[in-house]
Amino acid sequence: MRNRYKFGQMFIAALNAVAIIGAVILTAAGGSSAASQKYNFTAERMEKSSEYDYGQISCFFSENSGFDKNSAIGVKNQIYSELKSVSVIPEEGEDIVPHAFSAEAGIASITCDRTGQSQARVTVVGGDFFLFRGFTLLNGSFFSDKNFLQDGVVIDKELAWRLYGSIDITGEKIYINGDELYISGVIDTPDTKSEKKCIDDVPRAYITYKAAGPIFGSVNNDMWDSAASRDPEFMTVTCYECAIPEPVEHFAYNSVKQQLAVAYKGNISIVNNSERFLPSKRIKALKKLDRYIVRNDGIVYPFWENASRLTELKLSFIYGGRRLLLVIPLITFICLLALAHKWFRQNKKDLKDAIERVFSSKVKRIRDKKQKAEEIAKKESSDIENEQTKESSK
Repeated sequence: MRNRYKFGQMFIAALNAVAIIGAVILTAAGGSSAASQKYNFTAERMEKSSEYDYGQISCFFSENSGFDKNSAIGVKNQIYSELKSVSVIPEEGEDIVPHAFSAEAGIASITCDRTGQSQARVTVVGGDFFLFRGFTLLNGSFFSDKNFLQDGVVIDKELAWRLYGSIDITGEKIYINGDELYISGVIDTPDTKSEKKCIDDVPRAYITYKAAGPIFGSVNNDMWDSAASRDPEFMTVTCYECAIPEPVEHFAYNSVKQQLAVAYKGNISIVNNSERFLPSKRIKALKKLDRYIVRNDGIVYPFWENASRLTELKLSFIYGGRRLLLVIPLITFICLLALAHKWFRQNKKDLKDAIERVFSSKVKRIRDKKQKAEEIAKKESSDIENEQTKESSK
């Protein structure tokens, strides 16, 4: 019987140890998976050079939503207005609300001044697009709306090798559907498991909205008079992102939601990147797994968002599993508390007597020590008086 009881204790201890170790492993795995989706952490990077906390918001639209480049600029202007109303005012020339907008233009024919040629998937980008992406730059540089010239293109290394057989090709010419641009930079291809599952084998190129106009024309043909002298404009936006100072909690999310949620209802998905990987959010999402599996709203998600959504799904199970493992030590702790309470009730009198004995013994020791100290002091005082008497008699 005693051996069986001892075995039970060892089993429970081992079970708790395994549960705690498993929870630690799942926590590390979850943190690593979340960190691999770099584009969700622009707000954290902004906080390093700001006195404010930041929130990062992404919005995804259906192709027929009507949200365009001008709409994106209008959102940013409204955010600045709202920040000003709460006394968040940037210094002259400072941009405290970086934003980005983009849309897939489709697959185009790519050639160069040599014999290389390829098909590539072209993404039209504006604002501070590359600030949000976390792409690994292998050669050259990124571009933004601040560049004077808008005919640069960033390509991935796969397209670089197909065209020139090298990644050291900054400044070389490239032709998209026959229109001449120059290579601004070369980036690495996505390397995380989630990204690889969400991206096809077609090389990629990223160009500006201004460069996309002559190549792909205006999506709003009724707004473009072909007889006019101005160039056509590419206006479509299916992805809008911004990083916003947060003088109060959830300021960023609420600001964007108030502007867009009602106006584009049914054609928009708003994501709070700053909170999407929190364990509490992911566990709650287990109740809504269908929205990750089935999408029938026509909203366009770029590969980086699909990769993050796949990571969200994975984290929901990881953090859900962690919570289940932690139930074991929690139950064990509750049982130990119950046993401790039962033991206390059964031995309350004996425990009280023991405490009184210990207290009495301690009081007695203190009293004896004090008495001994008084006797020593009295003896020393007596010796001093005797010495003084002897000196006086001499």
